[in-house]
Amino acid sequence: MTDVLTDIGGTKAYLLAPDGPKVATEQDAVDTIAQLWGQPVQLVVIPVERFAEGVFDLRTTLLGLFTQKFIGYGKKLAIVGDLGEHLAVSEPLRAYVRESNRGRHIWFVDSIEDAAAKFG
Repeated sequence: MTDVLTDIGGTKAYLLAPDGPKVATEQDAVDTIAQLWGQPVQLVVIPVERFAEGVFDLRTTLLGLFTQKFIGYGKKLAIVGDLGEHLAVSEPLRAYVRESNRGRHIWFVDSIEDAAAKFG
């Protein structure tokens, strides 16, 4: 599967394939956003599998820096998939996910359908 432009819940979205290159850094976020330049994409959907090892360990600061780029560039971000293993060992990550899901820019959801419901 390749990264695709699609419609999710009536919103133009960019869906990254689970088996593409791993993402982790601020530059990876900027590169993803740059691919969308000039297109009416409001939502970027990234499967959990696409993230590099260590991103969900908040001590690395990778997740915060990565997600902040989407906010800064005015793109919504849905991280889709099972984070159960990571959440089980990290109260800070559980708090980050909980607070993000209360907001309007970054969501952690189990499925694309959940992303559509959040964005809609």
